[in-house]
Amino acid sequence: MYPYLRLIKVLASKRHDKNFKVNDESIIKLRVCLVDIDPFLELNNGRYLTMMDFGRFDVAIRTGLWKIMKKKKWGLIVAGASVRFRYRLKLFQKYELHSQVIGQEEKWFYFHQRIIRNGRIHASALVRTAVTSREGIVNTDEVLKALGNETHLPGVPGWVREWAKADELRPWE
Repeated sequence: MYPYLRLIKVLASKRHDKNFKVNDESIIKLRVCLVDIDPFLELNNGRYLTMMDFGRFDVAIRTGLWKIMKKKKWGLIVAGASVRFRYRLKLFQKYELHSQVIGQEEKWFYFHQRIIRNGRIHASALVRTAVTSREGIVNTDEVLKALGNETHLPGVPGWVREWAKADELRPWE
């Protein structure tokens, strides 16, 4: 079940922050709860991705994108993700979720998200996202313009470009 109550709690304190830029790093403090664990009493691998939703929502709210999306009837989608797990998070342990937009292409924004506990990265994800409208995917330049940001984000790093190319090779059956 999606943790709506926790999402509301985490984001209730978040407001549009005129100083928060699209590529600033969002940091949210979280804790592994009973509904997050697997039979080994650790954060379930699928729940990592659910928690990472919170970080992307935080960026949308703090940049003002959330209000623009509601006004324009836009939505957010995830179009791909790659996650690396390194260390376990056990029941009731506190951790931080770090989220940052690290580049853009015509259709995609790329997020680098990390789950960190005591300075150690437990999981890291690259997430390809887009803003959508009834007509389809909204060009990233249009999204940035709606935010009042006429400039481009940094170019897509080489390792992200290589990931995207490799992802295109995967067969769809």
